[in-house]
Amino acid sequence: MHPATEKLVSALKELSIQVDNCNYEERGYHFEIDLEADKLRVLAECMLAQEMFLGFVGGLHVKPAIEIVYQFASFERACRFVVRVPVAADNSIPTISDIYQGANWHERETRDFYGVNFTDHPNLVPLLLAEEDVDLKPLLKKDEDLKESAELRWAAPVEEKPEAEKAEQG
Repeated sequence: MHPATEKLVSALKELSIQVDNCNYEERGYHFEIDLEADKLRVLAECMLAQEMFLGFVGGLHVKPAIEIVYQFASFERACRFVVRVPVAADNSIPTISDIYQGANWHERETRDFYGVNFTDHPNLVPLLLAEEDVDLKPLLKKDEDLKESAELRWAAPVEEKPEAEKAEQG
């Protein structure tokens, strides 16, 4: 693991954030995090401090709650994180647009499609839909069509092999 990635993973663990290793060839990312909304801003600040960029923000309508999915990556090293955060019962989640400017339009688009309120967003007006369509929420599914979040996940996180074991295999 790259030293900067080790530093980032350690910093996240110090914040009591569980980081699961993943098989990049299988999943397309190196780490995944399931996070509660109250830790989202602290995670985003940590990612920015470690020079990770925000590549994507989007929604996923599943049971028991809509999930907001964030992807962070690095230009300097092979390092991609997927972070999933369930939306609160009142359909809100904190904004990170003041931490990552690029989140601004991603959050507005997610609001258009799923009706999620990004609290403290500076300009949460429709991005793609017309003002009169503010209640449309075209990507919300009927309750009977929803899948459990767990159904859409990989079976289990991949455990990182100790360096000695990697050397023996390789």
